[in-house]
Amino acid sequence: MSTSSSFFGITLGSSTSTFKNLLLSSHHPTQIQVSSHPFPFLPLHLPKTPIFNPKKHNLVTASSPTTPQSPPKSSFRDKPPKEINVLVVGSTGYIGNFVVKELVNRGFNVIAVCRENSGIRGRNSKQETLNKLNGANVCFSDVTQLDLLQKSLQLLGVSIDVVVSCLASRSGGVKDSWKIDYEATKNSLLAGRNFGAKHFVLLSAICVQKPLLEFQRAKLKFESELIEEAEKDDGFSYSIVRPTAFFKSLGGQVELVKDGKPYVMFGDGKLCACKPISEPDLASFIADCVVNTDKINRVLPIGGPGKALTPLEQGEMLFKLVGKKPFFIKVPIEIMDFAIGVLDFLANVFPSLEDAAEFGKIGRYYAAESMLIYDPETKEYSAEKTPSYGKDTLEEFFKKVIEEGMAGQELGEQAIF
Repeated sequence: MSTSSSFFGITLGSSTSTFKNLLLSSHHPTQIQVSSHPFPFLPLHLPKTPIFNPKKHNLVTASSPTTPQSPPKSSFRDKPPKEINVLVVGSTGYIGNFVVKELVNRGFNVIAVCRENSGIRGRNSKQETLNKLNGANVCFSDVTQLDLLQKSLQLLGVSIDVVVSCLASRSGGVKDSWKIDYEATKNSLLAGRNFGAKHFVLLSAICVQKPLLEFQRAKLKFESELIEEAEKDDGFSYSIVRPTAFFKSLGGQVELVKDGKPYVMFGDGKLCACKPISEPDLASFIADCVVNTDKINRVLPIGGPGKALTPLEQGEMLFKLVGKKPFFIKVPIEIMDFAIGVLDFLANVFPSLEDAAEFGKIGRYYAAESMLIYDPETKEYSAEKTPSYGKDTLEEFFKKVIEEGMAGQELGEQAIF
């Protein structure tokens, strides 16, 4: 989700037909800017978002892909990419930006929705956003406001074939998780459907298999409703992508090790493992989901190439690459348990500390749980059952960061190390 300024701007006074022609033919970024103040627009019949009742929804926690289904008889998939309109929300987020680039490179007509103040803490200008989303048609709006999003899409004057959601809470805080991971993502589904979308690609996360955190519960609630939507309408389909760890989330200690500092890990360094996937490889997989019929109505866990790596193995790899003797600090996981207990207690007394307690739980989760296929019956993770995709390796990423640093790889609002 993000945004930027207005000199390629098409104002509200521009004709819809003119913009439609620009949208369908231009390879340069254009923009639509919509005021946040309400104004009359053509009636759109929006289904109301139901109050969530966990007894009514079967939350999708299965770790293996569901059975693929046949594509609808009449399908946008029969058209060439340049005639397929793909709406991307979360387009200026870390993964979203890679997804937009991949879809543009494949020739799709990409409509990138973003806020007027994009990036971490809204630091990017409009022009920076337009430059970042070069090749896409940039639509400045707000996915947290359904009516505004509807108005923005109406001004485009075109139908939507596919919605790709890369939305994710930046912090993982309780309210922010439900606002973004559920409500804003649901808004993008409702708006997309009202403008003709027949397929929805959701960037979720593999950790929702074992939901202990609010953002996981929020993602699962939306997954469940997305699946229900497809069950009600055989002309609509979805692809739910659940990736493992991203490269950047594992790069926070590269500079420290390079400078001779110790590598910090919890327990014995074997508590959690992952098959990390690079951002370009993940974007490529998500782009595959736009038209590939073998990914229709499936939950798709996905990791990168190679074996699963524990924090201990990641640290050993780093020390070898920088040519230094391994030097580890092992932090007892119980320290986090104690801190979380204290924060939970305080949050009950001081509600303003609710997010602080949740951040502690997030850190604890990632310090102890593997990002691999999880079997709820055996309560074990399996690297062998976790699918692999792509060609980029973590070792190559570490080499690049050692040489070039972590510029452009900011970890956002929350980081453990």
